[in-house]
Amino acid sequence: MAEILMVENFIGGDFISSAKHIDSFNPATGEVWALIPDSGAHQVNEAVAAAEKAFPSWSRLTPSARAKYLLNIADIIDQRLDELSLAESMDQGKPVWLAKQMDIPRASHNFRSFAESWQHLTESSNSMSGAGVINYSLRKPLGVAGNNSNYINDINPWNLPLYLLTFKIAPALMAGNTVVCKTSEMTSVTAWKLAQICKQVELPPGVLNMVFGYGQTAGEALVTHPKVRIVSFTGSTAVGQHIGRIAAPMMKKLSLELGGKNAAVVFDDADLEKCAQGLVRSAFLNQGEICLCTSRVFIQKGVYNKVLERFIQLTNIL
Repeated sequence: MAEILMVENFIGGDFISSAKHIDSFNPATGEVWALIPDSGAHQVNEAVAAAEKAFPSWSRLTPSARAKYLLNIADIIDQRLDELSLAESMDQGKPVWLAKQMDIPRASHNFRSFAESWQHLTESSNSMSGAGVINYSLRKPLGVAGNNSNYINDINPWNLPLYLLTFKIAPALMAGNTVVCKTSEMTSVTAWKLAQICKQVELPPGVLNMVFGYGQTAGEALVTHPKVRIVSFTGSTAVGQHIGRIAAPMMKKLSLELGGKNAAVVFDDADLEKCAQGLVRSAFLNQGEICLCTSRVFIQKGVYNKVLERFIQLTNIL
């Protein structure tokens, strides 16, 4: 029997073991292959305190200084491509080849893209000559406002675990914010491995924290924490509505990416073979577990049967 991974929370630059755990199953075998911390309010409070402590020094760094950390993280992700791809496959159920082609390369690309682009952002201004005034915008990290530490809380989904996690972490860090993440309890292993990489590149303690556990415990504690001022959540509409209800009275900023029904439209003057191939790919890539996957198809009546027949043929040979 293969060794079971023991995932740990990453708080304040240290890996912290948990007394309680959640079984994480390999979808291909149904066997437990990792144990995930079953965290609650105590661990969330520790992560918040670590992020608050790290914020002043991290936010004062220049964009180029912050970028060096992100670029180093991207390099190590590339070096560990095989390891991370296999972990993503065993955790989420996607084919290893897909993780190698999409998930892991995109994770490193996210860090590089934001590290490089953020250094070239400029402030914007416009003049109102009639009033004799100038309006201008400044980009600043969400620092300490009064007695509240403003930083990013990221709750991440299970379909593209490392890919989407890094898409949120990278811009938050480059803006000078510190971050606390809560990944899906079903797919936490690559987030834990990302924390190992952050430790390896000596990312300052508390800049990035990982708290693993259930949404109704660890996730709820993060969303309702008085010092969390921004919440980013990707997941179901029902959970997004719940987060909105509990966050709105606290005047938190919200970024919610929720469920959708994405449609494709096929007209009779299109290249029908290309359309059929594109529809199959857009419907079933990553087992159809992508926010942007096509879940509805509208086909012009004259070519409906032809496209449907070819779609079924291609689906049968997947």
